[in-house]
Amino acid sequence: MISLVFENRVVGGAIPKEYIPACEKGFREAMQSGKLHGYPVTGVKVVLDGGSYHPIDSSELAFRSASHQAIEGAIAKAKPYILEPIMLVEVETPNDFMGRVQGDLSSRRGLLLGSETMQGYTVIRAEVPLARMFGYSTELRSLTSGMATFSMEFACYRQS
Repeated sequence: MISLVFENRVVGGAIPKEYIPACEKGFREAMQSGKLHGYPVTGVKVVLDGGSYHPIDSSELAFRSASHQAIEGAIAKAKPYILEPIMLVEVETPNDFMGRVQGDLSSRRGLLLGSETMQGYTVIRAEVPLARMFGYSTELRSLTSGMATFSMEFACYRQS
């Protein structure tokens, strides 16, 4: 995911060229610390189109700090949200345990996508938040007397 696209549209020397990198650095620093629980912010475009400069009071630190404050204010107004990694999970289980496995996946905030039955086994597909998958192998062994297997891979990010 792209975290920040920075575009400099300053014309006429409103901000001297040597301070433009300091502005970009301030924006990037604010994006890394994030406003929601300290998570980095992604998917933002910043257009720097003006500002002011004072020959005595201006410094690289001042422009970096002003940029940091500006992006934090904009992020707060934008109503940000957290994206949660979602995993595609496939469980192969004996038919006798299918209901237990489906119930457990649902209790983990899983979205059941479907299942296929073949020769005494069922393959269950679901999308489950990664945070809810820790300890799953132990739980699956307990639910199925060690007879089921599973695999998982990244599927997408979803608003939590």
